Amino acid sequence: MTSDAAAFFAIVILMLPMAYLLLAAPGFLFFKLDIPQVARLLRGMFHAYFLTLTITSVIGTVAFAVAGRRAVVIGVGVLAFTVSARRWFLQRMDAQIDARPANAARQLRWLHCGGMLFNAIELAIVASSVPYIMDTST
Repeated sequence: MTSDAAAFFAIVILMLPMAYLLLAAPGFLFFKLDIPQVARLLRGMFHAYFLTLTITSVIGTVAFAVAGRRAVVIGVGVLAFTVSARRWFLQRMDAQIDARPANAARQLRWLHCGGMLFNAIELAIVASSVPYIMDTST
């Protein structure tokens, strides 16, 4: 496998969970988040997203390292930021789900929208880096 092919597969693997969340998360905008089952399902989706993104970042980083690409920094950066954001984000979601005051649903909605925005920005950064990663001069 050439280093360009390994880099391409690593980027595709990394973008899959991001694309899934980009398509799945807006569906929760149509439901009230004060329903406990809906809130738990939303939390579970973000938990799975962060876990999958961490695993795919490791796979991408290993693929870049095996291919001898200098773009390993991208995979490590996404991995490090995802691991740190995961704990903060899920703790905030759990606090809002367990609180149940009148404004908890509003705060949960803000977290939901912020998570979607975070994902969209991350996906845009990774997608826009493809031409630089696929450059054969590195």
